[in-house]
Amino acid sequence: MPHITVQMYPGRSDEIKARLAKVLAEAASKELGREIEHFSVSIQDVAQEDWNDKVYKSATDPNNKEVFIRPGY
Repeated sequence: MPHITVQMYPGRSDEIKARLAKVLAEAASKELGREIEHFSVSIQDVAQEDWNDKVYKSATDPNNKEVFIRPGY
C-alpha cells in the first residue's frame, strides 16, 4: 500500500519506465510520509486507438472522483 498506476501510449523503453516509476514512488513516499518500500508502481501501455475508451472517457468524466487532475487536451 499504496499502488500507483500509470497509463500511457506505448513506445517508451523499460529503462525510462523504471526511472519514472522510481521518481513517482519517491515523490509519493515523501508526500505521504511512508518508506518507499511500501509503494508499488505499474505502467500500462495503452494503444492510441484504445485510449479514448480505456482511459480518456474515465479521466474526463466529472463524476469520477478518483481523478484529481484532468487532462487539458
